[in-house]
Amino acid sequence: MIIFTKHARNKFEILKRHKFLITEKQVLKTIERPDLIDGSRLPLLIAQLKIDKSHVLRVVYKQEFGIIKIITFYPARKKQYEK
Repeated sequence: MIIFTKHARNKFEILKRHKFLITEKQVLKTIERPDLIDGSRLPLLIAQLKIDKSHVLRVVYKQEFGIIKIITFYPARKKQYEK
């Protein structure tokens, strides 16, 4: 089961106002099939997925009792998070 916090739900509209459209489907795909999972901020995890040639989508979430709670998500420049 995957749930969104109120903040995460509001984030869709915030990004839309900044002309960066992210869909719920993109967020779920990032959780389900990430290119990378960053565990450096445990217990929070950050899933990352490439969304275009210069951007990645990063989704911050927590997993408890079989439930994935999406805290927030944000697009970022790919070069900022390349290893």
